[in-house]
Amino acid sequence: MPETDHRPVFLLDLAVGFALLTRLPLPRLADAVFVRQARAVWTFALVGAVVGLLAGGAGWAAMWAGLPGMAAAGLVLMVQIVVTGAMHEDGLADTMDGLWGGWSRERRLEIMKDSAIGTYGVLALILSLGLRWGALSVLLAGGIAPVIAAGAVSRCLMPVVMATLPHARDDGLSRHVGRPGKGVAGVACLLGTALGLAVCGVWAAVPMALACVATAGIMWIARARIGGQTGDILGAVQQVTEIAMLLGFAATIAG
Repeated sequence: MPETDHRPVFLLDLAVGFALLTRLPLPRLADAVFVRQARAVWTFALVGAVVGLLAGGAGWAAMWAGLPGMAAAGLVLMVQIVVTGAMHEDGLADTMDGLWGGWSRERRLEIMKDSAIGTYGVLALILSLGLRWGALSVLLAGGIAPVIAAGAVSRCLMPVVMATLPHARDDGLSRHVGRPGKGVAGVACLLGTALGLAVCGVWAAVPMALACVATAGIMWIARARIGGQTGDILGAVQQVTEIAMLLGFAATIAG
């Protein structure tokens, strides 16, 4: 494997973003490229939009083939899980087990690091899948734009958390990636907002506001209970903000 990579920085950052957030097959990257991990998080919104496009496209194809909305929504979730390797769902489960299952900061971090899943984690996964499934079954009849917007915005908020909260532990995925500067996080957030508005228009305003409120809530809880953020916290941010957005879009339709 070469020590350097002479492809444009934009493409290298995008490749790193996909490598961090998906299990999609990628061209071989030089080891030195991954030094840019913290600076490459501005691409997270683009990665999320692609994940939403792939998953939403599967749902749209299912609807076109005549499958009911519930079945199409299930396919959307399946594609999301396959493409991302369920890393965000894993983070949500570990976060719920740790934050609510331990009585001290040290014990909470220990639980979050444990690969075993507990009652809080199981219930969190059931609720996450159930809420997304229900919302998607309503939304897919109108197109896949909300899926793309939710994919982009829910991931653009992760760099904001990374830049704002300190690392809660001295190891782990988030520590390995590094802490991005606020400028990089700002670019990620602006890009996610632009993508959300581009595909959904002003219809995305309320769901995006809900996502921001959800992110602020998770950040407050994480700081209070473990003193900062971890990779699991970032996964929980993605899951909860995606749920908030999809429910926001569904409520708009119902209203």
